[in-house]
Amino acid sequence: MARLFVNVSPLRESRNFRLLFIGQLVSSLGSQLTLLAIPYQVYVLTKSSFMVGLVYGVQLPLLIVGALWGGAEGDRRDRRSILLVSAIILALISLGLALNATNGHGNLILLYVLAVASAAVTGFANPSRNAAIPLLVRPEQLVAAYSLNQVIFQFGSVVGPALSGLLIGFAGLSACYWVDVATFMVLIAATALMTPLPVSDTDAHASVWRSVSDGFSYVRSHTLAQCVYLIDLNAMIFGMPLALFPAMAHHVFHGGPETYGLLVAAPAAGALLGAVTTGWVETIQRRGRAVVLAVALWGACIAGFGFTNVLALALVLLAVAGWADVISAVLRNTILQSTIEDRFRGRLSAIQMAVVTGGPRLGNFEAGGVAALTSVEFSVVSGGLLCIAGAAALAAWRPRFWTYRAEV
Repeated sequence: MARLFVNVSPLRESRNFRLLFIGQLVSSLGSQLTLLAIPYQVYVLTKSSFMVGLVYGVQLPLLIVGALWGGAEGDRRDRRSILLVSAIILALISLGLALNATNGHGNLILLYVLAVASAAVTGFANPSRNAAIPLLVRPEQLVAAYSLNQVIFQFGSVVGPALSGLLIGFAGLSACYWVDVATFMVLIAATALMTPLPVSDTDAHASVWRSVSDGFSYVRSHTLAQCVYLIDLNAMIFGMPLALFPAMAHHVFHGGPETYGLLVAAPAAGALLGAVTTGWVETIQRRGRAVVLAVALWGACIAGFGFTNVLALALVLLAVAGWADVISAVLRNTILQSTIEDRFRGRLSAIQMAVVTGGPRLGNFEAGGVAALTSVEFSVVSGGLLCIAGAAALAAWRPRFWTYRAEV
């Protein structure tokens, strides 16, 4: 049983990691409310799955720019300061979203602008957060630390959508945004209590552009890092149909916002179960192979989800997909952070964050576009099958990733 459940020793041993965990755990709930409220609000205003997909698409460029800039700054400046300032700005953006939704509908253009701003600031902050973790725990605790990081995210992903559906149904869209503002206050306080996280080996005089360019040059020489990014992009672009969930809730499963909340919560529920039972993942030696198989399982479950109109079966398939995804995420983070040089950690974390947060947005844009040209069901099924094909192709193209072994 000790091998089954996630190792919590990083929380006991590191005060900074504990504060980071608490702040993010609370804030993740509010952030998920906002992430779910924005596309639902767009659907209410436009009744268009394409417009829902577009809100993800327009976020992508500034999210990537923000991540690359944030990664370069994270390798040059105190990472705690970056996290603190970013949290304050995100709280103000959520305040703007709440005020915009006060009348029950809101201005569509302002909604898009605030969504883009939120993506940019989130992209800026995330590399420093991810790059800080290896500095807060011992090397042998990396799997445990990134598993706990997944617990944070999946907790918000489970509770957030369910609560989002209830809040939208009973209190209106603005309630989701107001809760997000309140949870950011907790994050700001926890981050302020952390000790500084300065970088130890950096050229602070180099330009941001040169710093980013050096990071990409390093990636071009690092096969494992390339594979970590590519296999996640494959899964998110072809197997991420979140933009279709509002339409599926209404037209396939004949429900309302509560059904929408359940569909979004199901993958997170499976992922949360996976995250809290990742003790066994620390024993995996063939980590590259495990990632490929987990991504293939994700794609198979998404394809199966597209074939069914039975809500209970759909939720089970989405939960299994979420379980596979969290195993992949923990191992991908561990492979990356344990094989790169510390002086590039922020910049490579930036590329990873651009992939992790930008990939789903690009995937939702793709899913919405394919659904507009064909059907919702075809978009989901074809995406899942392409995800499986992509995982197999990457394993064949980069056998070093497939055969990668780690000392346990």
